[in-house]
Amino acid sequence: MKKIVLETKGLTKRFGSVIPLDGVDMQIMQGEWVAIMGPSGSGKTTMLNLLACLDTPTAGQYILDGVDTSTLNERERAVVRREKIGLVFQQFHLVPYLTALENVMLAQYYHSMVDKDEAGEVLERVGLGHRTGHLPSQLSGGEQQRVCIARALINQPAIILADEPTGNLDEANEEIILCFFKELHAEGRTIILVTHNPELAKFSDRVVRLHHGRVE
Repeated sequence: MKKIVLETKGLTKRFGSVIPLDGVDMQIMQGEWVAIMGPSGSGKTTMLNLLACLDTPTAGQYILDGVDTSTLNERERAVVRREKIGLVFQQFHLVPYLTALENVMLAQYYHSMVDKDEAGEVLERVGLGHRTGHLPSQLSGGEQQRVCIARALINQPAIILADEPTGNLDEANEEIILCFFKELHAEGRTIILVTHNPELAKFSDRVVRLHHGRVE
């Protein structure tokens, strides 16, 4: 029987008088692919930042794999993020003066120790085995996003969080990225994907819709 890997209880985030996330209750099962959708300003990115332990809630609980992350300090949240979560953003956030291989190895460095061969193998998996020595500026948008996916995968996270991962890509590269997410899902990874794209969301097991910071 699959377990609950992620749960929020009354999850709330306030910025002064603005409440982008307002009392969200949600459960996500191990190996589930969930798409989070909603109009601009509905709280999607705020939700993802909280789920990624990049931010802390104003109120409520976020329980990840049995641990109430709401009680953790910044260092402890960084450990959880490093050990359990792979992050893929719409903006690539690659270090411009590092090669594709070095950008992936950087994620290894912060996790445990670097392994050049392992990093190369992950880049090979995403179709960039021939581009390991290239800088981000020498790669197309689709190739840069594949480096980001390789970076997210290098530490074997159980959970993949993705924020509009195909938002800046053309149709051909969007299809490539979608295939990677299908493979990850088939391997049993838990995927939480923020998207405006209904074509991307239709491949998920379930859609969570946010509106004004609440689940519809």
